[in-house]
Amino acid sequence: MNDAQPHEAVARPRTAAGLLLLDEEDRVLLVEPTYKPGRDLPGGYLHAGESPSDAAAREVREELGIGPPIGRLLVADWAPHPAEGDKLLFVFDGGILPAGERDRVVADGTEIGGYAFHPADRLDALLAPRLARRVRAALLARERSTTLYLEHGVPRP
Repeated sequence: MNDAQPHEAVARPRTAAGLLLLDEEDRVLLVEPTYKPGRDLPGGYLHAGESPSDAAAREVREELGIGPPIGRLLVADWAPHPAEGDKLLFVFDGGILPAGERDRVVADGTEIGGYAFHPADRLDALLAPRLARRVRAALLARERSTTLYLEHGVPRP
């Protein structure tokens, strides 16, 4: 790209970051947003000037009232949405949430109506297909101690 190109030619994706949190049984924490149907990972859109890891930490604090450490990046997913345009989505490793920390989780009631830990083999039944693929990829990346680049939730070589 050169500086002479118009700004319209530059991608400006909506960017969001989420956190993969597990319990001691390797179940995945999913939240129930109040503003859309279905379940999701805790997280949300970045504010202007905010890094993806800072956004993940802020969103988890705001939505669930906890501040787990934000670990390494598990996946980056290029996932344009027909109705919402270009999207770049990050998932970070939140690790295993100890029982004492789980006891402090409180859904904010504004953006998040509830939450629960779910077995990984239930993800396809609980999540939209593109999100289920992303979460399964994040679990794989965590297991392999790697980071995966995805497009629509599908790992690219």
